Amino acid sequence: MEKFIDIGTFIEKGINVLEESASGLWGAIDNIISWTVESMNDLFLSIPFFIIIALITLGAYYAKAGKQVLEKEGFKQARGLSLFVVLGLLLIWGMGYWNEAIQTTTLVIVSTFIALLFGIPLGIWAARSNTADAIIRPILDLMQTMPAFVYLIPAIFFFSVGNTPGVISTVIFSLPPAVRLTSLGIRNVPGDVIEAGHAFGSTDRQILFKIQLPLAKTTILAGINQVILLALSMVVIASMVGAKGLGAIVYQGIQQNDIAKGFESGLGIVVLAIILDRITQSIGGKNK
Repeated sequence: MEKFIDIGTFIEKGINVLEESASGLWGAIDNIISWTVESMNDLFLSIPFFIIIALITLGAYYAKAGKQVLEKEGFKQARGLSLFVVLGLLLIWGMGYWNEAIQTTTLVIVSTFIALLFGIPLGIWAARSNTADAIIRPILDLMQTMPAFVYLIPAIFFFSVGNTPGVISTVIFSLPPAVRLTSLGIRNVPGDVIEAGHAFGSTDRQILFKIQLPLAKTTILAGINQVILLALSMVVIASMVGAKGLGAIVYQGIQQNDIAKGFESGLGIVVLAIILDRITQSIGGKNK
């Protein structure tokens, strides 16, 4: 069928201009992200697995128990999550996918950090400016409705294959919840509280950091939870562009028609997703 509107050609020309005019920038970004991911991988893999399991279990216990961390009631609340963390991580280690699980977790951590680094300030800007909100909202709608695989194409174009395009595509895919929920949390702060702050002579910066952000903390933490889970799901897809981790094992299982390998690595991803989700939810619940 004949094309009457060729948007693809226009986009391709724009990407070519960006690639040629800022090749040094893309190279610097590639080097920084690759070095960060590899350094974190080397650090975590140098620590014995049982120490990492113990540290994550303690973190999960504290997140779930909250202020009752040393009390019997706190122990009852947290023991289920702690037990699941221990058994889930031991299962991953027993299946022989510990290194891949570490690589996946590292990619999630790096991608989440970058997404929040941009997402939270954009959310604050959207909450405090109706003009900014009107500009950012349709862009977020586009980002959330675009098929995830589409993000891999420009990532490959700018950064070839490896962990960097995986991180970049993951950041783009997981960014919207951070912006939306940060904006929502700040906009839902009661107006009379803000008026009281102004009445006592608070500056806009003081109102933001001492009133709006603390009161919006629960909603922002819910956004962080969503960013982490979306990052984990996209990291698996990013294995198609060379990202390492459990996603790469799933992709190998698809290519080799190996049901056992695909199921085991998929089970490892499920365990990581549940652990990350429960811990971040517990932290959010503790701040209600």
